[in-house]
Amino acid sequence: MAMKQFKAESKRLLDLMINSIYTHREIFLRELISNASDAIDKLYYRTLSDGDTGLNRDDFCINIVPDKENRTLTISDNGCGMTKEELENNLGTIAKSGSLNFKQEIEQKEDIEIIGQFGVGFYSAFMVSEKVTVLSKAFGSEEAFKWESTGTEGYTIEPCEKEDRGTTIILKLKPNTEDNNYDEFLETYTLRNLVKKYSDYIRYPIKMDVEKTRLKEGTKDEYETYTENETLNSMVPIWRKNKNEIKEEEYNEFYKSKFMDYTDPIKVIHSSTEGTATYNALLFIPARAPMNFYTKDYEKGLQLFSNGVLIMDKCADLLPDYFSFVRGLVDSQDLSLNISREMLQHDRQLKIIAGRLEKKIKSELENMLANEREKYEKFFKNFGLQLKYGVYQDFGLHKEVLQDLLLFYSSSEKKLVTLKEYVSRMKEGQKYIYYACGETVERVDRLPQTEAVKDKGYEILYLTDGVDEFSIRMLMKYDDKEFKSVSADDLGLETEEEKQAAAKQVEENKDMLNFMKDALDGKVKQVILSQKLKTHPVCLSTDGAISIEMEKVLNAIPSSNEKVTAQRVLEINANHPIFKKLCSLYENDKDTLKEYASLLYTQALLIEGVTIDDPVEFSNQVCNLMTKD
Repeated sequence: MAMKQFKAESKRLLDLMINSIYTHREIFLRELISNASDAIDKLYYRTLSDGDTGLNRDDFCINIVPDKENRTLTISDNGCGMTKEELENNLGTIAKSGSLNFKQEIEQKEDIEIIGQFGVGFYSAFMVSEKVTVLSKAFGSEEAFKWESTGTEGYTIEPCEKEDRGTTIILKLKPNTEDNNYDEFLETYTLRNLVKKYSDYIRYPIKMDVEKTRLKEGTKDEYETYTENETLNSMVPIWRKNKNEIKEEEYNEFYKSKFMDYTDPIKVIHSSTEGTATYNALLFIPARAPMNFYTKDYEKGLQLFSNGVLIMDKCADLLPDYFSFVRGLVDSQDLSLNISREMLQHDRQLKIIAGRLEKKIKSELENMLANEREKYEKFFKNFGLQLKYGVYQDFGLHKEVLQDLLLFYSSSEKKLVTLKEYVSRMKEGQKYIYYACGETVERVDRLPQTEAVKDKGYEILYLTDGVDEFSIRMLMKYDDKEFKSVSADDLGLETEEEKQAAAKQVEENKDMLNFMKDALDGKVKQVILSQKLKTHPVCLSTDGAISIEMEKVLNAIPSSNEKVTAQRVLEINANHPIFKKLCSLYENDKDTLKEYASLLYTQALLIEGVTIDDPVEFSNQVCNLMTKD
């Protein structure tokens, strides 16, 4: 029999696909099962359009038969089958997809799903096979034909005997190599797992004879082996059911078994959308962060299905980074089975779905915040840091999306509050949203810089995460209210008269303040009289974009670069008794004033939680002053 040649472009595509397009060889089983499902769909559609054909949905199935002795794997269906011409057209020309043509014909019909649309999935069989044989008999035909090929050199088509309609594909597996064990695709355990992984939701039963053992009847310890024709797939995806039909326990059990978690999710998001992009989504927000969530090892992404067939286990493009904690899946009939990850990344439908999912997740989080506050705070404890990173990333591109989801501890409410709640309580005449930074709520609450703001009765947001101040700086404003650090120069608390009096006092003492600055030998940019201190003698502030807390955070990042240093400002409380002592020393004992300047600076560092350079020197200075007459 004459060998027919693939067209030149088909030959090149076949060679490329076998060696490059599919990352995992195991994907061949998914493709062949999907094709079998399509063939059944086509025949089932005829039963709907042509009337009574003597067939019903329960008659259809897909069978898998591994033969270890002959090293063959057979996948068969009782679908529409193919004529000789269809074998020629569909299998003789790669990327000539009968499924795609059929889908276009019945685009407006309901209850019909065609998975394969590229026409190359069948050829994935050559990744594991040295020879592929296809026996097919079209529905209503008396003739059957055999298509056979060993790869790129071509194929043959000839009549054959086949009793029933449908298609049988026989794969003669390649010999094992050091790198590839093709025998694994003859093991029932492997085949069962692959069906469960990729084709669990194909809506026709996928069957295989499975060898099992049982206790022999009439005995207590004798076992016998028997064979059972087992259905490998569940067929009904939970995400395609009506939400009203699914109990909370079913969602929870599905989540825990599917995503390997032992705790129930804190939130389930089940949505179906039709129109420009048609899909079903079943998303879960975990009750706790995975151990590796805030590490480089964590891989975000949703499972992506096309009509119940798994395309990708973790499709990162479906989730923005700030919602990377979401787990779940998306099933869309608008997506083709992927032939490459790169191709999928540029799929327009995928981008539409991703945009809608982002809006849905945000909406559900806002709803939880408004109606289930305790649950939301538990969520925020686990994943709030990721939302704050999201505000800061990409130069604040996503801040509008995330700002209303943020929580910060309130000095007056003694609990976590939103920015919206803060602004709603702002007192008359209050210009800014005040915040203070530190390692813990307790330490922030004791900062000297908070005194003046508290004295006015204004609320302060306590920022205790390293990313907090970066996020706040990126937000800049909320509801047209600027953010203001309690360490800033001008807190907007003084009257004009108070400002003038302060300026006069600074002018009167500028020589002493300059002397103290020089005594600190470059450690501070300047020494000033503070307008924010009430009872404390001293505090540190900064001049410029980098604050003390930002300096600590940036220097904690492993890097070979030089350390970041904020431009520090030492602030002295002119109303504290220590100020009178400083003035007296400036007049009478400048050497001791130098020691005081060093001591006050070190005290300010300790208050800010900054490690001092020389604790021993500090201790000696304290002892020297204590023993002076």
